[in-house]
Amino acid sequence: MERPHTKEIDSNEVTGKRQLGSQSPPSSSHLEPVSTTTFQIFSGIFQHPFEIMSKDRLPPEGLPLRATPTGEEAQITDRTFFLDASLRGLTRIPSEILALEELEEIHLEGNQIGEIPADIQRLKNVRVLYLNNNQVRSLCPELGRLSSLEGLDLSSNPLLPSSLGVLSWLRALRELRLYHTDLREVPVPLCKALHHLELFGLSGNHLESLPKEIVNQTKLREIYLKQNQFKVFPPELCALHNLEIIDLDENQLTALPDEVGHLRRLHKLYLAYNHLCSLPESLHLCGHMAVLDLSHNLLHSLPHNLEELVEMTEVGLSGNRLEKLPRQVCRWPALHLLYVHGAGLRSLRCSIRRLTNLCFLDLSQNHLDHLPAQLCSLRNLEILALDDNNLLQLPPELGLLSKLKILGLTGNEFVSFPEEVFSLVSLEKLYIGQDQGTKFTYLPEQVGKLQIQSWWRGIMVIRGLGKFEDLVKGRKKGKSSPKDKKDKKAAAAAAAAEAAKKPGKGKPGKGNKK
Repeated sequence: MERPHTKEIDSNEVTGKRQLGSQSPPSSSHLEPVSTTTFQIFSGIFQHPFEIMSKDRLPPEGLPLRATPTGEEAQITDRTFFLDASLRGLTRIPSEILALEELEEIHLEGNQIGEIPADIQRLKNVRVLYLNNNQVRSLCPELGRLSSLEGLDLSSNPLLPSSLGVLSWLRALRELRLYHTDLREVPVPLCKALHHLELFGLSGNHLESLPKEIVNQTKLREIYLKQNQFKVFPPELCALHNLEIIDLDENQLTALPDEVGHLRRLHKLYLAYNHLCSLPESLHLCGHMAVLDLSHNLLHSLPHNLEELVEMTEVGLSGNRLEKLPRQVCRWPALHLLYVHGAGLRSLRCSIRRLTNLCFLDLSQNHLDHLPAQLCSLRNLEILALDDNNLLQLPPELGLLSKLKILGLTGNEFVSFPEEVFSLVSLEKLYIGQDQGTKFTYLPEQVGKLQIQSWWRGIMVIRGLGKFEDLVKGRKKGKSSPKDKKDKKAAAAAAAAEAAKKPGKGKPGKGNKK
């Protein structure tokens, strides 16, 4: 499902594949912004320079995390606390890095590092360590001596399960990511010993259950279990009352337990691409729920009492068997984003007019043959997808959508070009064309005012609206959706590597990893 809200992105999703979707306790992410200087160091070992930050060079608050130096380079001191050696083609962690004992944050992701040396224990001050996307198979015992370590990412490494026990010695750990590590079970020692975990990333593994000892994780706020093999919702999660985010997308769930209502702090629940036929009525007890993704399940309806979830802002119902837009949806006044494409809708409720805060509405790939005038009451709507329906005409009140900037009408049954679109004073992009109704033989002159993507004489240029983020980026270049900052960091690192190949180009800033 397309989803533009924030969500944890694992190390294999740095291209932004996730859409409807951060989270970090204070680590280096919450240090004051720091200016940087690029230095050629360790010559003969590295092809590209590292980025180094020194505590003694803190700029005024508000400057970007990284800035390309201008004028005379700042004097680096021996108090280096940040080092970026990501995407350097390293096959080992150089001894020169291990000698920088003041380091607090180290980026080594995206290399070919095969082992962690025993000298890692020299980095007694390191709080954040990124080793994802390497070739590490075994974790040395000395890794467990990093008593200050709060954030560790070992995702996408061929780790031997037998070596994971050393992680139980990292008692200060608050964020642990083990995405795509072929785990078949979560090591029990981790659940018994790591009492400060707030984020646990386990997506992309082969898990079928969680150990009962995970109930010891009483501080856990976020758990990511996407792309595993859960057939039953892990009942242990219902005992973790501080949980705010649960991601169980792309599993094999057929039901949720009534006990899910115990999660009173739950804010985001991702259940897309499962086999859910119904939801428990107890879900309405999760009164702080704001993001709910139920896309691509087998739902025909929603429990009537879900209308009590008045803080709901983002909802995904695409790919279900609804036929009607659930009445409860129209009782969520704070709703900002609503996806209901491919859900078999034949009509819309007049009560949709209550969704006055709605900005993004996807009704594509349904069976709508008309639109109620009440839809035009959504004065804050900016993006509306009506592609691949059976529309013959648009309501004359369409011009009331005074903030609508993007409209998708491709694949309908208009007899002639729907000139109602010209009453949309803010419209910037129109996606239109059809293979079902009468082919358009001309376009009105007013079309020149729009950026039109169309089918023309049977040739499809673009169909539908696509990802929310892509649309926003197209309109506001330079502004990205509020996705997981881990995603941003990795994307920035990739851009940095590309920029390093171009002489005279400064390295772009590396965002904080979440």
